[in-house]
Amino acid sequence: MDMPQVRLQSQQAKISLHTTDAKLSIQQPEAEQIIRQPDAEITMRTTPSKLTIDQTQAWNDMDLKSVMKRIDDFAELGKKSYLEGIARTVQEGKELMQIEKGGDPIVAQAKRIAERNLKDFAIGWVPSNFSVKIDYQPSELDINVKVNAPEIRNTPRQPEYQYQRGQVDVGIAQYQSLKVDFENLKFYGVNGFEMNI
Repeated sequence: MDMPQVRLQSQQAKISLHTTDAKLSIQQPEAEQIIRQPDAEITMRTTPSKLTIDQTQAWNDMDLKSVMKRIDDFAELGKKSYLEGIARTVQEGKELMQIEKGGDPIVAQAKRIAERNLKDFAIGWVPSNFSVKIDYQPSELDINVKVNAPEIRNTPRQPEYQYQRGQVDVGIAQYQSLKVDFENLKFYGVNGFEMNI
């Protein structure tokens, strides 16, 4: 006996998706930098040193005097001798005025006069120590430095962007379908009518 059958065959719909990725590129140009260093300014001022040597005293000690110095010495010696002579004459006059008080003033005065002509002898240095006068003034150095700051100039650069948008394409890869099939299905009509469906 044949059983009636109904056969269904279906097919689902399929969607197709095609994706294009987004693209982003970033480029950073280098910044421009200029550095300039001005030279430092240096000024120097020097006062020269000064050396003074005075050997006048050494020349005088060696009796190599100038004319003016010799004249001054003679004048001083004459004045001193004149005053000593006046003092000696006054003293001798007083001694003679008081001869009645005893003693022998004439003999004493003669003896002093004889001793006056004797010269003293002593060892000395010619010229004398430290007779040459030395004076030294050292030089002075004045240094002035002016420091100049560096000059820096920066030019920044903005980053460069390039962007390409992504895209999604949607389509139908397969359409849905339904297929119906009948097997051993019969229709019985009135009056014994029979028909295969």
